Amino acid sequence: MPARIRRNRKSEQRHTVYTLLHEVDELQRRGRTDVEGALTRINEISMASVPGARYAGVTVVDDVRRVRSLGATDRVPRVLDDVQAEVLEGPCLSAAWQQHTIVVDDLSVEDRWPAYRERALARTPVRAVMSFRLHAAGDGLAALNFYAEHAGAFDDESVELGLMFAAHASMAWNLLHREQRFRSALASRDVIGQAKGVLMERFDVDAVAAFELLRRMSSDAGTSIAEIAERLVARRR
Repeated sequence: MPARIRRNRKSEQRHTVYTLLHEVDELQRRGRTDVEGALTRINEISMASVPGARYAGVTVVDDVRRVRSLGATDRVPRVLDDVQAEVLEGPCLSAAWQQHTIVVDDLSVEDRWPAYRERALARTPVRAVMSFRLHAAGDGLAALNFYAEHAGAFDDESVELGLMFAAHASMAWNLLHREQRFRSALASRDVIGQAKGVLMERFDVDAVAAFELLRRMSSDAGTSIAEIAERLVARRR
C-alpha cells in the first residue's frame, strides 16, 4: 500500500477515535440514559470506519440466556439476533460466552453453527461476520458485531479496528449502565419516601415505623421494597 494512502487511513482512524471519545464524553457529561440511541450512534461511527462492514449491532445475553439486540444500524443485525435467540447458537453468542473475537469469512461454508447458518442465509444477505466480546460490568454478556454482504470482506485491518471500537463500546456501555443504575436508585428512593408518607398518614406512625411496615410487606409478598412502594403510591393516586 502506498505511504500516502497509509497516512490518509491513519488520519481517518485518528479522527474516528477522537469522535468516539467525544461521544463517550458527551454521554457522561449529559448523564444520558438512552442506551439504545447512544449505542446506535457509536456503532454508526465505528461501522463507517471498519473496512468491509455494512451493518453493526450489539448482541446482549442475560444470565438466563435471553438474547436481545441493541444499537443496530439496520434491521439486519436485529434479524440475526432473532435467529440466535431461536437456535441459541451463532458467532455473536460464541463471542459473548466463550471467546473474545470470532471472524466468519464465509457464512455459506461455516460449520460451527449449522442451525444459525441455515436461517441467517435464508433471511439476510450477510455472508461475513466479525464479533468482539464487550467487557461489560454487571449481569449478562455482550458482543459488538460487524456484518458484510460479501464473503472475505474483512481483513486484518478490519479485525484490528473492530477490537479498538469494541473497547470504546465497552466504555460507553459501562458509563450508560452506571448512570442508568444511579437514576433508577434515585427514583426508587423517591417512591419509597412517598410510600412512607402514605403509611405515616394512614396509620399515624413515624418514618421509622412506616419503613418497617414497608419491609414487612415486602417480605410477606416476596418482592422488593421499591415494588411495594410503587403499588402503594399508585393506589393513593
